[in-house]
Amino acid sequence: MDLVPALEEPLKKVLGPATAKVMAEHLGLHSVGDLLHHYPRRYEERGQLTHLADLPMDEHVTVVAQVADARLHTFASAKAPRGKGQRLEVTITDGSGRLQLVFFGNGVHKPHKELLPGTRALFAGKVSLFNRRLQLAHPAYELLRGADDEAAETVESWAGALIPIYPATAKLESWKIGKAIQTVLPSAQEALDPLPESLREGRGLITLPEALLKIHRPHTKADIADAHARLKWDEAFVLQVALARRRHADAQLPAVPRRPAPDGLLSAFDDRLPFTLTEGQQKVSKEIFDDLATDHPMHRLLQGEVGSGKTLVALRAMLAVVDAGGQAAMLAPTEVLAQQHHRSIVEMMGELAEGGMLGGAEQATKVVLLTGSMGTAARRQAMLDLVTGEAGMVIGTHALIEDKVQFHDLGLVVVDEQHRFGVEQRDALRGKGKQPPHLLVMTATPIPRTVAMTVFGDLETSVLDQLPAGRSPIASHVVPAAEKPHFLTRAWERVREEVENGHQAYVVCPRIGDEEDDPKKAGKSAEDEAEKRPPLAVLDIADQLAKGPLSGLRVEVLHGRMHPDDKDAVMRRFAAGETHVLVATTVIEVGVNVPNATAMVIMDADRFGVSQLHQLRGRVGRGSAAGLCLLVSEMPEASPARQRLNAVASTLDGFELSRIDLEQRREGDVLGQAQSGARTSLRVLAVIEDEEIIAEAREEAAALVASDPELTGLPGLRTALDALLDEEREQYLEKG
Repeated sequence: MDLVPALEEPLKKVLGPATAKVMAEHLGLHSVGDLLHHYPRRYEERGQLTHLADLPMDEHVTVVAQVADARLHTFASAKAPRGKGQRLEVTITDGSGRLQLVFFGNGVHKPHKELLPGTRALFAGKVSLFNRRLQLAHPAYELLRGADDEAAETVESWAGALIPIYPATAKLESWKIGKAIQTVLPSAQEALDPLPESLREGRGLITLPEALLKIHRPHTKADIADAHARLKWDEAFVLQVALARRRHADAQLPAVPRRPAPDGLLSAFDDRLPFTLTEGQQKVSKEIFDDLATDHPMHRLLQGEVGSGKTLVALRAMLAVVDAGGQAAMLAPTEVLAQQHHRSIVEMMGELAEGGMLGGAEQATKVVLLTGSMGTAARRQAMLDLVTGEAGMVIGTHALIEDKVQFHDLGLVVVDEQHRFGVEQRDALRGKGKQPPHLLVMTATPIPRTVAMTVFGDLETSVLDQLPAGRSPIASHVVPAAEKPHFLTRAWERVREEVENGHQAYVVCPRIGDEEDDPKKAGKSAEDEAEKRPPLAVLDIADQLAKGPLSGLRVEVLHGRMHPDDKDAVMRRFAAGETHVLVATTVIEVGVNVPNATAMVIMDADRFGVSQLHQLRGRVGRGSAAGLCLLVSEMPEASPARQRLNAVASTLDGFELSRIDLEQRREGDVLGQAQSGARTSLRVLAVIEDEEIIAEAREEAAALVASDPELTGLPGLRTALDALLDEEREQYLEKG
């Protein structure tokens, strides 16, 4: 047996230093095992042609197509003044669409000889637009010779009719990756199987070596399906075992049970509430209180739409802990949000927040704010109140995590908007308690159940899906500005009508418009400019509207680079109803509450993500009048961007939209962000479609870890776990 197991063999030994360097730098592949797990993105059938009409712009693509015609042009240029410059233009077709290939200079000779009409080949390059036509400049290509051809070497290396197309880069084409994989494929026989034998056989899955063989060299579509089914289980199971081990470790940690006193702060607060809690709020509160009463730390994720009353639920949990003699900390992602939470909590509590002050209620506590920009004296006082226990509650930004901040007895940490908070911060704050405090994570971004199980798999989940009474429905429509300009005219008329009826409106743009890096100066050709105009800007649009369709109305602008005092003044005027139309960037996405605003027009809506559009739309219809949201876009009807907008217009259900959002983006983005930047390990598992596999894998993993937390009899699984938890993830999962 070799000293180095076959799958750990470095690629530079097997493929040579030049190829190995490109693989390491551009694809993150270092060992034979890494390369075997670099799966094809899709498969082309030898006899079929790629659908050229659907090619994405600015992406590196590989296509199978046929040469329709090839023309060599000679022209004069600075380098070749005698008319000796050469340009080869080749048109390839798939029967439905056409694509232009262009070769220049010395690069024309070989393709001129080889790319004759009727020739089929694999072409790889970056799709760009030239004269409004799709083209590939200097693509790499590999001829596909017929099976009867003597020199059928290409056919040999792609055994069978299915050609695997690999995620590739300009430096390394798909077929070169395919050839490298052919070289290392025999090592697949030595792959250690991470799945327990009983699980694999019980579910009728093929072995790992067989799956690797079938995914890289399939003879039939059934081979691909078998390989996918098996490899999906690997990914789901290994990830769920990692999370189950973290939950197992957390359950061993000690925590102080926190039970609210019978007629303490919480009862006094509930008596003050001018309304009753919704059923959902009561159910979720019970789940939280049950967790707080146990002697190991709560780890709970609270999901709820904007306005579903999450803050109230979290506040009651904080009061319960203060009642039980502990302290509670709420962590917000920005100073603005921290101040807003502090203000609204103090308002809701009234005299109960005036502990130690004249006029404070008997059960009152002190609620302090702690942010980075506070004056030294105020900061010092807040920190003193925390260390002595005078303050039962603190609301702050990550300034709370600094070493200097000490607590008297930290019992509960509430984290707002988890996706902006890394796990490291969560753990740093956890270390502030004498024993690990209980943890409640809140998010207003609806997360489908499977993503919650995958990304936040170490947390139990509670969902608030009822909106409080009195919220109005929002009608949403897509406005196709390029195809139907009169729809946009009508949109501005609708805004006027809303204002005439005594209401107000938002107009949202993707850009401010005073940027230094003006795209016109970025040295792009006029052609690029026409094709990819910069996103619409607040300052330009506000100006056009005030002079044009909305003249006579009071229009103001709001964006992130304004002075904080100016921002406040603009918001105050808008809230007071003095401004009719507010033209803004996404600064209004979080926390702006103007019940009288009923209409929103989002310009270049295709430049925003689905969840972001949903959050923005949540700013209208907050009062008793119905809301209207118009999504303006110049994208063509068939484009994915337009389909996304149609989805947003068709439903108000945030969970449904988050599923659509995920299907359209790669899961890697979602997992990547949530795992504080750790690279995603998901290659074939689709978080949405594979809901059942993930749920089953979670059950299997929990059962396995409960019976054998150290995974003693499963070397293959331990190896796979180590590979999954590269340094950063290892720390993330192992922190106590």
